[in-house]
Amino acid sequence: MSAPSAPSLPPALGSDRQDGSRWATAWRYALALVISLTAWFTTAATMADAQVDDTPIFVWFVIGDLALGLVSFLLVRWRARVPATVAAVTNLLTFVSASSAGPSTWMVGSLAARQRWRDLAWVAPLAVVAGVVQERFYPGDDDLPLWASVLIGALIVGIVIAIGNAMGSQRNLMASLRDRAETAEREQQARVARAQTAERTRIAREMHDVLAHRISLVAMHAGALSYRTDLTPEEQATAARTIEENAHRALTDLREVLGVLRDPTLAGGAPEAPQPQAADIGRLVDDERSSGMRVAFEDSTRGDVPDAAARTAYRIVQEALTNARKHAAGTSVTVRLTGSEEDGLDVSIRNAAPVGNRDTVLPESGLGLIGLQERVALAGGRLRHGTDASGGFVVAAWIPWHP
Repeated sequence: MSAPSAPSLPPALGSDRQDGSRWATAWRYALALVISLTAWFTTAATMADAQVDDTPIFVWFVIGDLALGLVSFLLVRWRARVPATVAAVTNLLTFVSASSAGPSTWMVGSLAARQRWRDLAWVAPLAVVAGVVQERFYPGDDDLPLWASVLIGALIVGIVIAIGNAMGSQRNLMASLRDRAETAEREQQARVARAQTAERTRIAREMHDVLAHRISLVAMHAGALSYRTDLTPEEQATAARTIEENAHRALTDLREVLGVLRDPTLAGGAPEAPQPQAADIGRLVDDERSSGMRVAFEDSTRGDVPDAAARTAYRIVQEALTNARKHAAGTSVTVRLTGSEEDGLDVSIRNAAPVGNRDTVLPESGLGLIGLQERVALAGGRLRHGTDASGGFVVAAWIPWHP
């Protein structure tokens, strides 16, 4: 015979995709079948040329060889569970079965694709020996020298291992790229979710800071109209005008907040209204006084307060006055601003302890002080709040002059 029965065609290599694709399995079986049929017909042609008339050998070749080949194909079904065992058994069957060449070659490539080098260390020599033994098992008149058969068999097995390793590396690379793509997609989704949560929190904070102040004024005066039956017509008209004015201001503030939160590209490239500045704190206190709240305001800052620090201070004062109206109605409130560029900006709002029982309690959102803490922290400052020794409530903050 001219060469070992193991063919030189590249095997299917067992590099099945983990997704269990039917096509991936089908073409591997088809290639293994081609290898087995090639080996079997090559051996049959060699025996015919040698005019072999040994009946037992001929019967075995027609029946036994093909039966063992069928068994080899059935064993391949368990290649994923016990690849080394299947590789060993199929190569042992190849000793006396040319039709087992396809599955045995497939399993050598499968071990290489899976990079199971310890198993290949003994399966690869077994495959070389199987080719040499099979060549001499069937009679022929052109047998190669033993050293040539071993060399050709080793070369074929080496090619199978090299191709299997390359295909396995390519498969692993594609799997790694898919994993990276899936991980990047999950991370992107997480970033989008965090951004959406942050944006919702920012919108909720802005809406609370702006609307809670106006709506609490409306609720307070509406409550006065409901419970005070002794008001004169003039007083009733004044309360109604206050409700109307603050309702209009609430709508205006809502429009300003939405203008600030809207994408500038949708609003001509700029917010619809400017953000609060230092002078607006005094106007905020005047509005509270005009609504009947007793507020004392002290501003001893030195220099022009930067807009960023003034905006944070404005929101602190606004929230503190709103809370004082809601939880300590009728008490006096003191607002103090002190600081300089060297010392930073100190904001302090204190209301006296509430006296008596209130007939109505305005609903609490639970966002006010939490929002203030976040806002001050973002500005690089500090905030503290709580009850003092006299029972009054104090909100105090320090804000850096230039955050």
